[in-house]
Parts: sequence; C-alpha cells; structure tokens
Amino acid sequence: MISMEIRNTLALSASICTILQFLAGVLVCKKYIRNGSTGDSSGLAFVTCFMSCSLWLRYGILTGDLFIIFVNVFGTILQICYILIYILYNVKRSTTIKQFTIAICLISLVYLYSIFQKNRVLAEKHIGFLSCSLTILFFASPLISLAHVIRMKSTDSLPFPVIMSSMIVSCQWFVYGCLLSDQFIQIPNFMGCILSAFQLSLFLIYPSKRTDQAYFI
Repeated sequence: MISMEIRNTLALSASICTILQFLAGVLVCKKYIRNGSTGDSSGLAFVTCFMSCSLWLRYGILTGDLFIIFVNVFGTILQICYILIYILYNVKRSTTIKQFTIAICLISLVYLYSIFQKNRVLAEKHIGFLSCSLTILFFASPLISLAHVIRMKSTDSLPFPVIMSSMIVSCQWFVYGCLLSDQFIQIPNFMGCILSAFQLSLFLIYPSKRTDQAYFI
C-alpha cells in the first residue's frame, strides 16, 4: 500500500513538472506573435514532440496508466496549438505543414495497428518501443548544439532552466519506470538524465559570460 502511494505521488509530481515543461513553449509562441514572425527557428521540435506525446498517449491507453494518459493528452493538444501558431506566423510554412501531415499519417497508422492488433501485449510492446525510440531521438537532438558549445567554449546558447527542468522530469519518470518495472519508461528517461547532467556540467566547465540571457528565447 505504501509503495502504491509513493508511486502515485511520484507520478503526480512528474506529471505536473512535465506539464510545466510543455508550457515553456508558450513563451516561444509569444515571441512569434510579438514579432509577427518565427524568424529562422524551426517548427520540427513541435512536430517531434507532438508525435512523442501522441505515441505515449496510445501507450498509456494500452497499459491503462492514467498518469501517462493525462499528461500526454495535455501535451498533444498543446503541441498542436504550438504547431498551428508556428504555421500561422511562418513565411515558408509549407515545410512545417508537410512535416505535420506526415506526422499525423504515421501516428494514424500506429493507432490503427494497435486497434486491429488482436494480441494486446504485442501491440503494447511495439507502441512502447516506438515511443521509447522517438523519445531517445528527442533527447539526443541537443547533441548538435553541444558540439557548438564545446567548440566555442561557451554555454551562452544553452537554456539553463529548460535543461534543469528536463533533468528533474527525466529523473522522476525514470524512478517511476523502475517502480513499474517498465523498461520503455526507464530507458529514454535514463538517457534524458545522462544527457541533461552532461549539459549541466558544461555550465561549470564553460560559464556563461552573458548576464541578460533570455533562456527561453
């Protein structure tokens, strides 16, 4: 009973922190609206996160995990809003529209497979594997900017609050995955912990020289 209470409390805390992390995109969209343009930024991060939330939502439904369902329903709706705002304020919107359309088609195929797959356990494993793989790719995407940071010996381009929140969220979901003995939750969040810790260590190695850094912009 105690372990159940601990697990639920941890899942609730992780869900709240994840939702707050998702809401960071509001600041980015406010910048788009204020400037009337998305500038040189890419909408791929929103599309990727939309796919990740949609897949985890299906995995949560298959496993009957209400916490995973709740947080990813919120995340999926929010990412759709972000994508629509990005498309609205982007001059070359055709690329993002194509990416979003492809993402919807792929997710639809995955959902149809999971619905018509009679072996529910097999469907759960396949959706879990896809969700896990996409999350690992999402966590690995900052490695491109890390190469720039190491080359320039400066962390000015790294958003410290975002990385710190990623560290906290990843650790919480990793522990939750351990309590459930769910490797699909454990593995990507363990990777997230390692990558976030590495990025945070760079702030000690290459302290930022800027005092007015806009972390979320």
